[in-house]
Amino acid sequence: MSTISVNVVTPDGAIYEGDMEMVSVRAQSGELGILPGHIPLVAPLAVGAVRLKYEAKIDLVSVSGGFIEVRPDNVTILAEAAEAPSNIDVERAQQAKKRAEDRLERAKQEEIDFKRAQLALERARTRLEVAGK
Repeated sequence: MSTISVNVVTPDGAIYEGDMEMVSVRAQSGELGILPGHIPLVAPLAVGAVRLKYEAKIDLVSVSGGFIEVRPDNVTILAEAAEAPSNIDVERAQQAKKRAEDRLERAKQEEIDFKRAQLALERARTRLEVAGK
């Protein structure tokens, strides 16, 4: 089966590099599935897990926004922040999830930035999903 070269990059450097059969991401406009030979495109990413499929194996990478650039033989994900499962501190992610849930609960009674709290909760949930917890 043919493959497509994939790079996940943050301001701190490369997080993931490899040849994949399929890449799935959550763009702000919806879910995108990319196969080798895909038409060129650039799209803003939402917070979510990038799924990288090769043979029967699926690798996950947690991404907190950014952009995806697709070319027929290459996918580049320029992420604000990204983490492979092995780099995720599960305890820290669970604490961040708890804090975000508490902020969302308080946002109903106080003037707390609801959107910011929602994004924090989404980032924590994604990190835990990618870490397998």
